[in-house]
Amino acid sequence: MSDSIVIVTDANFEEEVLKSPLPVIVDFWAVWCGPCKMVAPIVEQIAVEYKDKLRVGKLDVDSNRAMPSKYGVRGIPTILMFKDGQLKETIVGALPKDKIVATITKHF
Repeated sequence: MSDSIVIVTDANFEEEVLKSPLPVIVDFWAVWCGPCKMVAPIVEQIAVEYKDKLRVGKLDVDSNRAMPSKYGVRGIPTILMFKDGQLKETIVGALPKDKIVATITKHF
């Protein structure tokens, strides 16, 4: 995993995501999830390409149950976009990179 990606947990969610000065996307995923494996390289590319404009985090839903429940994550992969501590976008499923980028870049 790229060093541009932050491991997000229930315990550090507020600090890493909600209090971030930059917009943040959080990839909700699980090891056993096939579509998550398809999205993972896209998320890594976005983390590198937008490192000065965006924080990128990954949250394992099997190890962290509170935040997926709080934000209504019912299926994975789900990418949530936060800005100024507020949820701005929800992307569900293994979408192509151009669709993900178009959704998140309007918040820069």
